[in-house]
Amino acid sequence: MAAVILFNKPYGVLCQFTSAEGRPCLKDYVPVPDVYPAGRLDTDSEGLLVLTGYGRLQARIAEPERKLAKTYWAQVEGVPSPQVIRMLCAGLDLGDFVSQPCTARLMDEPGGLWPRNPPIRVRLQIPTAWIELELKEGKNRQVRRMTAKVGHPTLRLIRAAIGPWTLDGLPPGEWRQAAIPEKWL
Repeated sequence: MAAVILFNKPYGVLCQFTSAEGRPCLKDYVPVPDVYPAGRLDTDSEGLLVLTGYGRLQARIAEPERKLAKTYWAQVEGVPSPQVIRMLCAGLDLGDFVSQPCTARLMDEPGGLWPRNPPIRVRLQIPTAWIELELKEGKNRQVRRMTAKVGHPTLRLIRAAIGPWTLDGLPPGEWRQAAIPEKWL
């Protein structure tokens, strides 16, 4: 049976096992052979990454038509109004595609949140807020593009869950093995 690894990717780590520039990458954190990322996170995003050598599971997670929900926590500039949250939920024209409807809500800062290194930029006159978004698609830089489109640029982005798996109890830079849901075998 192929391994399933849950990894809390720190800020600045590449979602690949090699780095031509000597930047931190998965091989620096996950010493497990024959696993590969099922989907990606941008270098400047943090949070849950699932790695596996099980091809059907990689497809289930990474392919948009499979619609496995992914939950993100976005710290944004300013405090979005209820109207802005409704706009995020309805789907947005981002130029090269229209985002599918999703769920979005304002949330408190996540409990037990680790400090980011380097810290986000802070403007003393502009407050920040946290939004939880659940998407069933995952286009390139989609959450960042969505929040910018509604006037609230993302300052910090953390993927908190992929389907049944969460970051709960997993510090940044750490990994653990997980079970594959029986229905996906």
